[in-house]
Amino acid sequence: MPDIITRNASPVEQNWLKEMANAVSDPQILLQQLDIEPAAWKSGFAARELFAQRVPQSFIDRMEKGNPNDPLLRQVLPLMDEFTDVAGFSTDPLDEQDNQVPGLLHKYKNRVLMIVKGGCAINCRYCFRRHFPYDENKGGKSVWREAITYLQQHPEIDEVILSGGDPLMAKDHELTWLVHAIASVPHVKRLRIHTRLPVVIPSRVTLALTHLLANTRLNVVLVTHINHANEINSDLIAAMTTLNKAGVTLLNQSVLLRGVNDSTETLKRLSNALFDAGILPYYLHVLDKVKGAAHFLVDDEQARVLMAGLVKEVSGYLVPRLTREIGGRDSKTPMDLHLE
Repeated sequence: MPDIITRNASPVEQNWLKEMANAVSDPQILLQQLDIEPAAWKSGFAARELFAQRVPQSFIDRMEKGNPNDPLLRQVLPLMDEFTDVAGFSTDPLDEQDNQVPGLLHKYKNRVLMIVKGGCAINCRYCFRRHFPYDENKGGKSVWREAITYLQQHPEIDEVILSGGDPLMAKDHELTWLVHAIASVPHVKRLRIHTRLPVVIPSRVTLALTHLLANTRLNVVLVTHINHANEINSDLIAAMTTLNKAGVTLLNQSVLLRGVNDSTETLKRLSNALFDAGILPYYLHVLDKVKGAAHFLVDDEQARVLMAGLVKEVSGYLVPRLTREIGGRDSKTPMDLHLE
């Protein structure tokens, strides 16, 4: 991996950049760290050719040693299952790859989504954008300027969603430029950041980032991506507390994944752990049918049963909305729970 630490990075910022640079890309090394014999899993290592493995050490440290079914490991370990073609699964499950403005998706009337950066700190095997043409949607000021021009021409837009990849892959000085540019558009009121980076590398929440989000005129919402309570450790809680004190609204979205969080008890633990960390459960997505991820699918009926059970176990504000996204629709589609 090339050295991603540049002279533009501050000494504090270099901490998370170093952690990213040292992410584990070899599944054999990953399993050896966890005291799991790699031989039984070696046939699946070739799935890295479909989608690279990338796992920060901080995330590995939260996995249970000796457990090949650890719910965090299952999210990142390449498997032979990824080579199985399943009907209904495609490389573009949400019909996103024909966007007219590079790096910008205007799927919903009042908000746009910006592909800020193509890379992620962690490659989740179920990622619905694992086949996205990031080379054609590269992040940078030249592309962002086009997006700002588009914002200025569309007064119906009052919210900008920063996505990716992961938008916090952008360095603090880049984000400062971008947030100031978005805030210069008068009709934009809210900035939403969808990110997994602070979850897997909590040191990404730098003082500079916190100061930026605390001092913009925009109402800032940060949506974390956490699927299991074991992902939440003391470092993450400290980072979220810092953002909370800065006035950032914290929400979470999860994906319902077979073998990871497909039980009511696991979802209950997750909701409670999120709230203890200052994060409100927001969405629980059924799996987007991306090619290579069919082995994670929980069918709709089971999803409804799990959620009906969760409603009975936790307070209403701890129940995320069960939803799916369908390409071409003007909003996400809530799923009825058929409660009795």
